[in-house]
Amino acid sequence: MSTKLTQTLDLRQQQNLVMTPQMQQAIKLLQLSNLELQDFLEEEIAQNPLLEKADPPENEDAPTEDAASASDDERSEDATEDFDAGSMMATTGSGGRSDFSEGSEDGFERMETRPKTLRDHLLEQLYMDLDDSRDRMIGALLIDRLDDAGYLRDDPTAMAAQIGCTQERLEHMLRVLKHFDPPGVFARDLAECLALQLEDRDSYDEPMQKLVQNLDLVARHEMRKLADLCGVHETALPEMLSELRSLNPRPSAPFEQIVVQTAIPDVLMKALPKDVGGGWRVELNSDTLPRVLVNNQYYTEVTARTKDKQEREYLSTQLANASWLVKALDQRAQTILKVGSEIVEQQDGFFLYGVEFLKPLTLREVAEKIGMHESTVSRVTTGKFIGTPRGLFELKYFFTSTIEGTDGSALSSEAVRAKIRNLIDQETLEHILSDDDLVELLRKDGVDIARRTIAKYREAMHIGSSVQRRRLRKSGL
Repeated sequence: MSTKLTQTLDLRQQQNLVMTPQMQQAIKLLQLSNLELQDFLEEEIAQNPLLEKADPPENEDAPTEDAASASDDERSEDATEDFDAGSMMATTGSGGRSDFSEGSEDGFERMETRPKTLRDHLLEQLYMDLDDSRDRMIGALLIDRLDDAGYLRDDPTAMAAQIGCTQERLEHMLRVLKHFDPPGVFARDLAECLALQLEDRDSYDEPMQKLVQNLDLVARHEMRKLADLCGVHETALPEMLSELRSLNPRPSAPFEQIVVQTAIPDVLMKALPKDVGGGWRVELNSDTLPRVLVNNQYYTEVTARTKDKQEREYLSTQLANASWLVKALDQRAQTILKVGSEIVEQQDGFFLYGVEFLKPLTLREVAEKIGMHESTVSRVTTGKFIGTPRGLFELKYFFTSTIEGTDGSALSSEAVRAKIRNLIDQETLEHILSDDDLVELLRKDGVDIARRTIAKYREAMHIGSSVQRRRLRKSGL
């Protein structure tokens, strides 16, 4: 038996995506918030002698003489967008590739590990304990309103009006949040903070309640009066006071080595006056938006004096890096503005009338509308916030699933949940709504929803059955 060896030439075409360092950095820049970007640029400026900070112009609406004469490489990333509610938006900028979509979703830009803030700690519990995204949204907004001590001192009625939910819904969320760790967080004052901690220890009996309600007497050392009010012998007070002193009047104390930072908006949304046509104005937050310029004059002066080839190559490389970075920052700004503006355009009803008018929206719909890749929209909407007349929202909160209306229209699942909650909030003891009742009422309101879906949404919002709710109403809770 013989073996015959042959050679063949096989030509194949294969596409490979190669991530250049600049592509990786572009993706990183897009994912950073404005505050994170400031830290990143401080490092870049320290490493590159041709980069320098640009002071914001005194008049934001009119460019300075230097800015007006600057090249494209030297443009500061400052942009705004005006549009009428319901109108088609104009494009927000040009120049450079706009869709940062090259590369995998895994990303190359893991942030350095940082200590956990109180906000981080509370958000972890929020996302672990609550499944309903509307509850999560309200909870995140309340977390961002905590003061440095961990107290929530804002008026619930005003907060509910600003957020666009019922006061009952807001107070329900507050009851949930007050059981978060650390004990005492979300209290409105010192007495409630101490009471929450005692409840957590299962030590809030009637004598301790009286003690906490009369902290002014503790401060004045009126022990006999305190003992009478608490219904205990005066010799029992020292032990009670010792337990009181063991409590933490500042729930944020374990996190105080880190500044408890309220989320700061990357994008701002403002209502335009009616005399200019109304609608909304969307702009980048200039207070936190870093600006950098390429110092071409310094480059020219230094290269004129430099004869060494390696030094000249170094300067040329740094000039190219600095120029690219400035362009990338400008492109990042335009991309964030496009995405934020389209979200405001799509969710106009929510901003005007509240959460029941939140539209179903997907990343793909926004991406197709503005001509970008879906992964770009995903990166832009994660970890970035928009300041609106209804409060501060993470951009990703505006993306919800769809429920079909009786007329074939699409409704946001969050809007439907809000309708369910509002109907239940209006119940009386004589008229508790069953899930079947809710189905009928929602159908009359144009929502085609199955009974089992009602039950699923109700349970996700931690609302009991009609039997449980009737029992609670009878007990006065």
